[in-house]
Amino acid sequence: MATTFPNGFVWGAATSAYQVEGAHDADGKGRSVWDVYTNDLNLAGGATGNVAIDQYHRYESDVQHLKSLGIQSYRFSLAWTRLFPDGTGPLNPLGVRYYDRLIDELLKANIRPAITLFHWDLPLALADRGGWRNRESVEWFTSYAEAAFKAFGDRVDTWITFNEPYIDRMVIGPFIDRAARGEPLYPDILHPPGQVLAQQATETHHWLLAHAAAVEAYRQHGCKGNIGISLSLTPTYPETSSPEDQKAALIEDGIHNRWFLDPVLAGKYPDDMYALYQSVSDFAATEADMEKISAHRADFVGVNYYSCARVRATPDSDRFGVELLGNPDEKPAFNGEVYPEGLTDLLIRIDRDYNHPTIYITENGAGFGDEDDTIVDGRIKDTLRQSYLERHIMAAHNAVEAGVDLQRYYVWSCFDNLEWVFGYKNRFGIIHVDFETQTRTPKDSALMFKDCIRNNGL
Repeated sequence: MATTFPNGFVWGAATSAYQVEGAHDADGKGRSVWDVYTNDLNLAGGATGNVAIDQYHRYESDVQHLKSLGIQSYRFSLAWTRLFPDGTGPLNPLGVRYYDRLIDELLKANIRPAITLFHWDLPLALADRGGWRNRESVEWFTSYAEAAFKAFGDRVDTWITFNEPYIDRMVIGPFIDRAARGEPLYPDILHPPGQVLAQQATETHHWLLAHAAAVEAYRQHGCKGNIGISLSLTPTYPETSSPEDQKAALIEDGIHNRWFLDPVLAGKYPDDMYALYQSVSDFAATEADMEKISAHRADFVGVNYYSCARVRATPDSDRFGVELLGNPDEKPAFNGEVYPEGLTDLLIRIDRDYNHPTIYITENGAGFGDEDDTIVDGRIKDTLRQSYLERHIMAAHNAVEAGVDLQRYYVWSCFDNLEWVFGYKNRFGIIHVDFETQTRTPKDSALMFKDCIRNNGL
């Protein structure tokens, strides 16, 4: 069945600075926490972002790859330490020059730049001052954001303040922070215990305060465009209809979804989760904080969707009695169960519960292992990824048909790249990258996406 999206719908592709740029110490760039985690702590098995896919030196040809696919918008992040090597202080003109050139190259190719201000790579100098646990982080980020608006706001009309506070500060962040301090690690990096989640609530609160402050600064600066935030979201389903399983699903939904959706779109934290976190930590949000978060709402919410969550109640679980169930797929994706229906459910739920906000899908994609990413006779028949994208684009269209104000779709990712602590083995790109030679080869999924963009639908 053919699907056509509304006129003006935007099709894009996304990356982040540490995953693609390389040039980790070029032109005055400072060290970020990820430079430390990969180089000094070896958390990615020897893989680092020192070279990555070398986009810092290959951005012109990479833009041509995007143009050849008809990509309409490229979502990329700024490396904070390229602009401010120590996080604060004087602006680095060479860092500004790089992003100027990238932005101008995109515009020349008729591709709209979409900038993410923060995609996890905190300046090391700020981490040494307490990082996001330090309340001053709100001011650090706001000053950085204001400098970015001033430098690039004349040409960039789409801004994202933060990418995935849940994943960075409640999942990967506390794990690698413990490793850096030599503290005991919990066994499941992707599903930390409730005590850890509650302890991290203060840091995510500072992210949300910084988000609100940046939105305020953006509007005061007079930028003509839109600003939002990208959240990692996953619809949560109970294993059975029992009251216990339904309560477990509500808690998990609160951990992963409502804790961020409610303040961003409704200006308050969910009462049940606030009480739960307070019961095991010192988390507290003042009335003035919540007034600030409520007063400066985003123009859109970015949805990063990969999979759903299925849960059961398990009283002895250290995740507030919630047990997350395994992936039932025979050919599992790196990022969980392939369940496109969950994307439709999620988009309709956000539309219904939060007064019809504007939504962008800012990440959606999958990786399935070498069997789906091998070059044969010059062609990469990544059938599993292609099927995944087709089914999720159809699911997005179903939400549009139901009245959801969905305006953009960004595939993750346009290029194979460094997948954080998982190194280079987990490929998500629609363009294959030979990490030895840096050769780029469009996969079959890229050709499918090109046709989708040309037809404004499947």
